[in-house]
Amino acid sequence: MFYQIFLKDFKFILIREPILALTSRYIDLKGVKDMGYQNVFKRYELKYILTQEEKESLLQAMEKHMISDPFGKNTICNIYFDTPDKLLVRRSLEKPVYREKLRVRSYGVANPDSKVFIEIKKKYKGIVYKRRINLKEKVARSYLIEGKPLKKHNQISAEIDYLMNFYKNIEPSIFLSYDREAFYSKEDRDFRMTFDEKILARDYDISLNAGVYGEFVLPKDKVILEVKTVFGVPIWLRNFLNENHLYKTSFSKYGNTYLNMLLPKRLENTQL
Repeated sequence: MFYQIFLKDFKFILIREPILALTSRYIDLKGVKDMGYQNVFKRYELKYILTQEEKESLLQAMEKHMISDPFGKNTICNIYFDTPDKLLVRRSLEKPVYREKLRVRSYGVANPDSKVFIEIKKKYKGIVYKRRINLKEKVARSYLIEGKPLKKHNQISAEIDYLMNFYKNIEPSIFLSYDREAFYSKEDRDFRMTFDEKILARDYDISLNAGVYGEFVLPKDKVILEVKTVFGVPIWLRNFLNENHLYKTSFSKYGNTYLNMLLPKRLENTQL
């Protein structure tokens, strides 16, 4: 399988075999594996905005190369955390070399005993680093919102503790959900593609238990394609994107929610 791999100057070269030193399977996961879930990720994440017609065309092109994720189509629910003055999302929108975010995620609407993931997502020089722990929803809620310490600790929970202490008064900022369809490569399970649609957000009833509703972050007929790769982009996908004039975007779900929902409210309140 041929890849386009990324170099620091954003040029490309072609290789037949992956660079093993970069793959996530070689990251030290000691102390952070849990029930078969991958809790540490290091990869590039490329985003594209597609129409429904472009999505259907891409799905046809993917049939020879990709396999549907065993979990199929999921509704992903998230709570993003931020400071009262929205420092994290404001910094992220400035596109600095380093940025980070904290969120808790469930697959489907959660109940107090559902498994959820507390995630730190960082981006440095174009590379995405994601580290997470999984807990029952009621435990995650009491930890993140009520400040109740966790009974079990590891390296990742220590990083979450540090982030919460560093950003004083960090709190739930928005609820954001979307329907996701995921696929992975037949030749390389580290190469994944996801389609996100029906992206909804709200800044009230911020709970993983409250259901899926809110305002649309993206028009209903649009889809976010995310390409998640350790090595680069396969030639077949590069050709499809070029032939269909599809170009990478820096679209951020939380960032766009801030600009189109939270910021206008803050400005309105300032003027009152």
